[in-house]
Amino acid sequence: MGSINGTNLDRLREALRGPVIAPGDPGYDDARSIYNAMIDRRPAAFAQCADVADVRATIAFAQDVEVDLAVRGGGHSGPGLCLVDDGLTLDLSPMNWVRVDPGAGIAQVGGGAQLGALDHAAHTFGLGIPSGIMSTTGVGGLTLGGGHGHLTRKYGLTIDSLMAADVVLADGTFVTASAQNHPDLFWALRGGGGNFGVVTSFTFRLNEVSNVGVGLTVWPVDRTQEILRWYREFLPAAPEELNGFFALLTVPPGPPFPEPIHGQKMCAVVWCYTGDLEEGRLEEVLAVANDPAPPAFHFTAPMPYPALQSMFDELIPKGLQWYWRGAFFDTISDEAIEVHERYGHGLPTESSTMHLYPVDGAAHRVGADETAWAYRDAVWSAVIGGIDPDPANAALIRQWAVDYSTDLHPHSMGGSYVNFLGSKESPERVQSTYRGNYDRLASIKHAYDPENFFHANQNIPPAAG
Repeated sequence: MGSINGTNLDRLREALRGPVIAPGDPGYDDARSIYNAMIDRRPAAFAQCADVADVRATIAFAQDVEVDLAVRGGGHSGPGLCLVDDGLTLDLSPMNWVRVDPGAGIAQVGGGAQLGALDHAAHTFGLGIPSGIMSTTGVGGLTLGGGHGHLTRKYGLTIDSLMAADVVLADGTFVTASAQNHPDLFWALRGGGGNFGVVTSFTFRLNEVSNVGVGLTVWPVDRTQEILRWYREFLPAAPEELNGFFALLTVPPGPPFPEPIHGQKMCAVVWCYTGDLEEGRLEEVLAVANDPAPPAFHFTAPMPYPALQSMFDELIPKGLQWYWRGAFFDTISDEAIEVHERYGHGLPTESSTMHLYPVDGAAHRVGADETAWAYRDAVWSAVIGGIDPDPANAALIRQWAVDYSTDLHPHSMGGSYVNFLGSKESPERVQSTYRGNYDRLASIKHAYDPENFFHANQNIPPAAG
């Protein structure tokens, strides 16, 4: 393994239009600061790529000096896969652009764009895609992992709206992957993570979404069992225009929550309704929230889709300590419900949480072998997040998340959304994420990256031969 020094760093700086930042340079600590403050790594340099030429030059440089390369899009990676100690981070953040063609219903998005930029650009035309629940999430990482969000029951996964991707491969070749060109690569990019190349732009088919009906219903955590028993039956049978993710949380101080419930542990459903919003219709649709038990708080309002997408940004900002685990579920068993209630009572910090995101509806109308996302029969994608601003609580939140995940795992489908995997995951854990699609992914990896140059990810080693 090689290293980066002053001489070869000057060569990289001369080759790029974008800046190259190294230890001691102004901005170095900002460059290595990502969403999860638990990650504290020190790359030897950041190549902040302005365009495809910069990306190609950075890949060639990393191979020439034989250093590990990590790729950063939005910097939202929970396990910090965009940073590698003593290596080189290819930073796509300067490529933060969006172009919308409203007539064609298509958006082209730069590899460094965040969801907020896409939501803003598309919303003015009454368009959008199913993509996450926070505007600060990177489009690239979300999409390459599969992507789910408030619109998944209505419009599917993020990858179900992907039409094409521009990719720089390990050998420097620039290709456009689509159903017609490099179809195997296009298949792998839709859920296979960052294993196959650097995606410099994405082309999405946009869906109709403008204002949406938003609801937030909370009940005391003591009600978790009865709420989950109702929720597991109600939501899968509900119209696809209605999405609602279940959460365990501590009520934050501030609006819209009334002061008497601030700081209390609660279970909740966050609703998104894309149907008719005529006067009184949203309240009528969400009146069902009263069925399982009287809520401690129930809020409804129509709002622009980008406002919903950014609603949690200030509650869980960049710079907190994070440790997360994920799992897929096709049902929420009574045994799983007991686990949820126990760990809901034991939320270790005010920001720690658990979410169950629906991944049924339109997402089920794509076959398990049509994209790399193998869990098309999953109904929920869970994330357990131990979160706190204080580094002194890092061990506490990590242990809570690990214990919660361990106790819940026997009641899951076995695998997890790849973007909810942690750091240093075992090969078996990564393989379980892809089920029967894993061998094909390994074969495609061999075809496009036979030396496993792109390995700072949830890695799929190339198949032998």
